[in-house]
Amino acid sequence: MTPILEENHYELYDLEFVKEGPGWYLRIYIDSPDGITIDDCELVSRKAEALLDRYDPIEQSYFLEVSSPGINRALKKDSDFERYKGQIVDLKLYKAIDRRKEFQGELVGLADGVITIKDENQELLHFNREAVAACRLAVIL
Repeated sequence: MTPILEENHYELYDLEFVKEGPGWYLRIYIDSPDGITIDDCELVSRKAEALLDRYDPIEQSYFLEVSSPGINRALKKDSDFERYKGQIVDLKLYKAIDRRKEFQGELVGLADGVITIKDENQELLHFNREAVAACRLAVIL
């Protein structure tokens, strides 16, 4: 898969193989500094399908989907937290702090396992990464 992505200047954002209802889905999420178009997804889908058909690494039948992470992408890798510094994020915790599980603010960064955001009052809020269920780019309308 890596050669397909590298030759077209894409990066692998995420990969999942999940069962939903009666079917299995292999989802490949790709990204690029210039963004991802439908044509990009189609190109990777065609090349990945040919590669998967040739090597047949998955025994059961499945649906192949290639997509971008979307505008409200989850920040997963350390590099995501660096890339999106200064952006507004929505952060959800596993356990509430002062009866709150959801926070929004400007991403300051990730250091030593701690995610820091600046809230609307310009207050810095710090969260241990293990306590964070999800951190996504916010969709501001």
